[in-house]
Amino acid sequence: MTIQKRKVSIKIAREVRHIPSDKPSIQGLLATSNMDLSTIIGIIIGFGLIIIGYILEGGTVSSLGGLSAALIVFGGTAGAVLVSFPLSDLKNLPKWFKLAFTAQSFGTAEAYETLVRFAEKARREGLLSLEQELETVTDQFTRQGMQLVIDGTDPEITREILDSKIVILEKRHKVGISVFEAAGGYSPTMGIVGTVMGLVMVLGNLSDPEALSHSIAAAFIATLYGVASANLLWLPLATKLKMKDKAEVSAMEMVLDGILSIQAGENPSILKEKLKTHVGSLLPSEEKALPGKASLSENR
Repeated sequence: MTIQKRKVSIKIAREVRHIPSDKPSIQGLLATSNMDLSTIIGIIIGFGLIIIGYILEGGTVSSLGGLSAALIVFGGTAGAVLVSFPLSDLKNLPKWFKLAFTAQSFGTAEAYETLVRFAEKARREGLLSLEQELETVTDQFTRQGMQLVIDGTDPEITREILDSKIVILEKRHKVGISVFEAAGGYSPTMGIVGTVMGLVMVLGNLSDPEALSHSIAAAFIATLYGVASANLLWLPLATKLKMKDKAEVSAMEMVLDGILSIQAGENPSILKEKLKTHVGSLLPSEEKALPGKASLSENR
């Protein structure tokens, strides 16, 4: 390994150590959070229409209740997840639930405006003029990347450092996604376990034929709980976290492209065209195409 490569590795390692483990990377730039209505409405519609359909067929809501079935399915699923993942990861479970049920804005449009402003100023006054502008940047990823540029870091080293941050972020997100996917896999199996246990009890006591049909129906409640919770809760939540992971990574990649373009001294107009591929429909109104001209965001 050459001396230059050793310096690059040491610098990347030092920079990566400063990555916060419990905060979103693109959290500044006027990012906002509120309830994710699609998640809430989807769960309500899914469970609600299943229950309504059951009632229309002559069933009663009370017949769907089963404490023992709920304990077997949800308790067994929780136990299997605990076996599968370390407690150090599972302590973030409340944060993952909050992330799935809240709508995040990763500040893509705001980052676009910030990077374009930086490119224009750097072209007029030079890269060192951006040092004072960094005080107004609240996003840590953007701030650290621009600081590397201002410090005169080699472009290849800058890319490697920022790419490392994105990779680490993705790995951290995959843990939460894997937990919900695992729960979605275990839950139906726990439902079958509960049903088998119920049938064992039914077949072991055939002295009362009148209660036999009711006991068999109650035994299948566990399967219902397992399949319904997997396909209406755990797996959809895992998919929602995947979509939010892609959105955050896309925002970070846009910032990375913008920072490298500023470092290369590219024309702000070229920078705008590059960033438009990331921003899409979130383009600021003044940057959208004029009447009669096609906008890059129209085909997204």
